[in-house]
Amino acid sequence: MIESGRFNQDDIAMGNDMSDRNSSVAEPAASTATESPGAAIGARSALFDLGQIDVEWDPAMATLWAHMAPTTRPNYNLQMLRDIRMWQTEAKRLFDEGALPLQYMVLGSRFPGVFNLGGDLELFAAAIERRDLPSLVDYGHACIDVVHRAWRNADIPVISIALAQGDALGGGFEALLCFDVIVAERRARFGLPEMLFGLFPGMGAYSILARKLGRRMAEKMILSGKVYSAEEMYDMGIVTILADDGEGEAAVRDYIAGNRPHHAGHVGVFAAGRRVDPLEYGELKDIVENWAETALKLDPKDLRLMRRLASAQTRLTR
Repeated sequence: MIESGRFNQDDIAMGNDMSDRNSSVAEPAASTATESPGAAIGARSALFDLGQIDVEWDPAMATLWAHMAPTTRPNYNLQMLRDIRMWQTEAKRLFDEGALPLQYMVLGSRFPGVFNLGGDLELFAAAIERRDLPSLVDYGHACIDVVHRAWRNADIPVISIALAQGDALGGGFEALLCFDVIVAERRARFGLPEMLFGLFPGMGAYSILARKLGRRMAEKMILSGKVYSAEEMYDMGIVTILADDGEGEAAVRDYIAGNRPHHAGHVGVFAAGRRVDPLEYGELKDIVENWAETALKLDPKDLRLMRRLASAQTRLTR
């Protein structure tokens, strides 16, 4: 495998001001062309020099592995969103140029016990206190840009696989739902706890769960705020493969090895599913703007709880 590089945070650090949306989800910089595809992938592409994602290319399995490696709280902060967007767009560019003949894209996490805990609650609380609707909308747009591209597999004929070796809550769960295949270790938990502080998941959860489970079940999951076990998610059909703890990566490799001979057919089946139940960007945009307006209606008690949850996430990093 080709190990990813680590970035200089001072070079590409992003501010907290979301008024410039392009800074949070900038397109990847053009990389210098080389004669050797291997050199283009390993040495030149920005794909292997992301800040909060470790990326590896496994040519033997035609698989691009990406593991979220958050530098602070394990959530979708602006830098993480930017890096995921670059992972998606740069992978497509390299594929289109013939430099990256990938068939599978896998997303996991390096953070112990956590896949992703969702939205940036500190950012939410600060924007709500300022009555800053544009910032909330811009953040939501950055999220659904990533979600919609993930739903389409970055417009590449690949199978997308999410590897949950820990908790996927809120936006972390929303992100998982976009993938063709979800592999989860038994210790992983899944849920949409936003209702605990009077909000709802606005970056795709309702849209995707309604397509997978029906509207009533989607509403039940969202309104209850319940956290589900990996086994419960498997029984509901959300999790594709249930793996023992510590065996998630091996389960992904086994899945790829067993299904790769039929890769084209599998791509066709998942593409057909997206055509039967299309997810339009406009739908996500309307919902996320409703989410932002709803957030401004939260009362001080809800904001205090939101900040306590953010503090709990921070303690995980110590």
